[in-house]
Amino acid sequence: MVEGSMTQGAGQGPEVARTATLRDFRVPAYVHETGPFAQDTPPDEDAGPGGEPEGYTPTRRDLPVINRSDTVQVAVDAAASEGADGPGPLFVVGDVHGYLDQLVAALQEKGLIDAAGNWSAGTARLWFLGDFTDRGPDGIGVIDLVMRLSAEAAAAGGYCKALMGNHELLLLGARRFGDTPVNSGAGTATFQAAWLLNGGQKTDMDRLQDHHLQWMARLDAMEQVDGHLLVHSDTTAYLDYGDSIEAVNDTIRETLTRNDADECWDLFRKLTKRFAFRDDGSEAVRSLLDMYGGSRIVHGHSPIPYLLGDVGSEDGEDSAGPLVEGPHLYADGLAIAMDGGVTMAGKLLVQQLPLDI
Repeated sequence: MVEGSMTQGAGQGPEVARTATLRDFRVPAYVHETGPFAQDTPPDEDAGPGGEPEGYTPTRRDLPVINRSDTVQVAVDAAASEGADGPGPLFVVGDVHGYLDQLVAALQEKGLIDAAGNWSAGTARLWFLGDFTDRGPDGIGVIDLVMRLSAEAAAAGGYCKALMGNHELLLLGARRFGDTPVNSGAGTATFQAAWLLNGGQKTDMDRLQDHHLQWMARLDAMEQVDGHLLVHSDTTAYLDYGDSIEAVNDTIRETLTRNDADECWDLFRKLTKRFAFRDDGSEAVRSLLDMYGGSRIVHGHSPIPYLLGDVGSEDGEDSAGPLVEGPHLYADGLAIAMDGGVTMAGKLLVQQLPLDI
């Protein structure tokens, strides 16, 4: 029996069959069935290069989801052999967004789990960069898998750990606060509306249990491993929460513990900002590395096709974007993007670090 509340009740959730049809998760069909959650907020005239205004408040959809085919092929190598001494190889996983089948396939092809879905990588170290739910079909199944692998990896001498993504904050807020109005800076907003507009799935909310909520609320926001500063979002907003990794993690955890809707919304809003490292963003990266340590930032959150500027309009016309082959190294080689765009005809990335240039 596994001990510790982190894995309490963990286990792979029931498999959810995937449909072979394309679906646009930008605004789920059931939004109009459950009430007038959509908000008609006018665009901000002061939007930045990524389309996000200064002080971006995500009351509308976060990013569109574009023309996803039913199958994602992931070309990956087998996991490196673990050494007799010292820690095992280090792997990171980009945004999963409920695509459990793709996650299992990617982990298997890296040799991290076996055909039965059990940890098979010995002393390997595995970090998830956040955003386990929303948009895809089985976010709770993804969380259950990560929780179970955490216990199995620890028993084998390795570890499987996870960071807080903005969609974990969104799901927590939707469950805790529902339609409670919050101060958004752009009119009235609610977590429930933002969750629905950003791909919230009814099946996830229906299956969400206390141990899932407790696990999400305790996730760290950042960590440094082997000189890699791991975060979810490509934003400098982490600097608002402390001058050390420990301080940032403690501050964010305490914010969630206070259970104040406006405070939680502000946290969600800040960690939903993106594109700080794009274009001439190397100084933004250095500001985080100087404060928290490390030689490179590794992040998820912003799909690589958007960072490359190679996708079409938000209306989704012929906007499948380029084939994502692997992580994107940018900002003068200081940042590694890991969101392959699994929700938008990209793929779910699992990468061993350090990244070969």
